[in-house]
Amino acid sequence: MLATVPAATLLGVEGRAVSVEVHVSNGLPGFAIVGLPDAACRESRDRVRSAVMSSGLGWPLKRITVNLAPSGLRKGGSGLDLAIAVGVLVADGQLEASAVEGLSFLAELGLDGSLRRVPGVVPLSAVMPSGGLVVPPDCAVESGVAHRGQVRVATTLGELVRVLRGAEPWPDPPVRPQAASCAPGPDLRDVRGHELGRLAVEVAAAGAHHLLMVGPPGSGKTMLATRLASLLPTLSPNDALEVTIVHSAAGVALPASGLVTHPPFRAPHHSSSMVSLVGGGGAAMRPGEMSLANHGVLFLDELAEFIAPVLDGLRQPLEEGVVRVSRAKASVSFPAKVLLVAAMNPCPCGEGGPPGACPCSEASRHRYIRRVSGPLVDRFDLRVPIMRPSVDELMGPPVGECSATVAARVADARAVARSRGVEANSAIDGSRLDELAPLSKSAAALLRRELEAGRLSGRGLHRVRRVARTLADLHGTDEVISDGHVAVALQLRVEPVAHDGMLR
Repeated sequence: MLATVPAATLLGVEGRAVSVEVHVSNGLPGFAIVGLPDAACRESRDRVRSAVMSSGLGWPLKRITVNLAPSGLRKGGSGLDLAIAVGVLVADGQLEASAVEGLSFLAELGLDGSLRRVPGVVPLSAVMPSGGLVVPPDCAVESGVAHRGQVRVATTLGELVRVLRGAEPWPDPPVRPQAASCAPGPDLRDVRGHELGRLAVEVAAAGAHHLLMVGPPGSGKTMLATRLASLLPTLSPNDALEVTIVHSAAGVALPASGLVTHPPFRAPHHSSSMVSLVGGGGAAMRPGEMSLANHGVLFLDELAEFIAPVLDGLRQPLEEGVVRVSRAKASVSFPAKVLLVAAMNPCPCGEGGPPGACPCSEASRHRYIRRVSGPLVDRFDLRVPIMRPSVDELMGPPVGECSATVAARVADARAVARSRGVEANSAIDGSRLDELAPLSKSAAALLRRELEAGRLSGRGLHRVRRVARTLADLHGTDEVISDGHVAVALQLRVEPVAHDGMLR
């Protein structure tokens, strides 16, 4: 007898629909799985057999063949266990085919028959047919985020069989809690001094401009970076679902509501490999830190300590907002629309300063600065020096604005950008700058002088204009950009140099 059960498998961050075909026939007892299964999928034979017998059900002593269609698509993971078990029971006649009609199944089976969660519940649920979907109870909330039909739950295979036979009603799924408001994070008001640094963080949040901070240890670079995420507006429904899918595929814990509604903040260690940052790896093709920070902040502390090829691997995703990983067996794409924030010391010892005040030689300073390639530095719209605050600033009361006040201005600036047809000003195409970021005569003259002096490249010109557009939006000024806004934008974009270990 033949049975067909809908299921799904994960490739990268995308769910792929799979049809589990089970055929039980007379012959020598055997259990074969075909259709390009990986090792974890092939091991389903032993898990399914033990789970069926532990649930008090009979195991057919016949020839069992399981085909995972389409056969040309590689299948991975243990999420097909439950679908295979149900297919075997239907093909053996222990369950009526009508009992599973319109149902899909997603769970790993324990040897005792228990249903266990699998990674990537959200993207897998999104590609299931619109009928009922059976999952473990702890996956019900996440499945409900993306599934178009009704989500059913079962704790064990035995319980599921009794329900399908009509002996018991369906258990009630867990109630999905409302999305909680964002827990109070670090407040920007805690930052003492750093007037330029606070402005840079606000501009970065308002225009989605990449930010590089250079300064000695303990000057407040990390403190500023960790407060940037709290300035970003909450995610739109589409962005929230996209972020949730990536986090679910990577096995990252989701909020109680099952939906990530606030921009993520990721801060990988400087020893991270290329795969951990951009994604890929083996057959699983996991998303990297760039994708986990999608629509949020990716903070690279100690930027010069990262391996140079790893950093250069970020350049293309930063421009296109997507990571494309190609392997011999598969090619996948990961979303990577991140706001990159980086911090680094001015020299190997970290102190910088004029010659004599720092033990680092001129050559060592040059080598240290050159660990970060020029093309990558050019991706940063904002490059600011961060000096240690004075004693009076550290010991005195906080005088800066709180995060809530700054976040309100950021939200208003983002709304103005959306009215122009872009998500943020950093996304303004170069061909539309004259239309969306027109310059006053004095502002144009100032930029011309910078270009003629060789202090600004063609790409830098576009980036300065976008930053100036953001500054004008934050101040609520007219559409025409003034020379004052351009001057501040140039002040927020200085070049790392090695002669004094600081920024110029």
